[in-house]
Amino acid sequence: MKKITTILILTVAFSIITSCSKSDEENIVDCFGDSILTELKHPVDETNPKKIDFSIEYFGSDRTLSNVKWTFGDGQTATGISVSHTYSAAGSYTVKAEVTTKKGNSSECTHDKTKTITVN
Repeated sequence: MKKITTILILTVAFSIITSCSKSDEENIVDCFGDSILTELKHPVDETNPKKIDFSIEYFGSDRTLSNVKWTFGDGQTATGISVSHTYSAAGSYTVKAEVTTKKGNSSECTHDKTKTITVN
């Protein structure tokens, strides 16, 4: 089983390397790095435990946040780097932030940050 896995990994890596131009390879590395350099924050509002203030922090230096689309796990969505959302009921929700970063006037990267939260 380990041999098959190793062969598959090497095959995929070879395919990516041979099918991408240099700029494509750089973009793949940039986008992968963006997912590591992004953090989803979600402090609870002190006056209302069902209200969560969501935000994205990006720690990269050569790209900027261009868009964030939020899915709150209760059927509601919003856009923006920082948003507030009030849940109608206590429970466990999976929140997803679809984060888009941009380098200059081109080279966009989109990746998801997902977190399960508990609302009291």
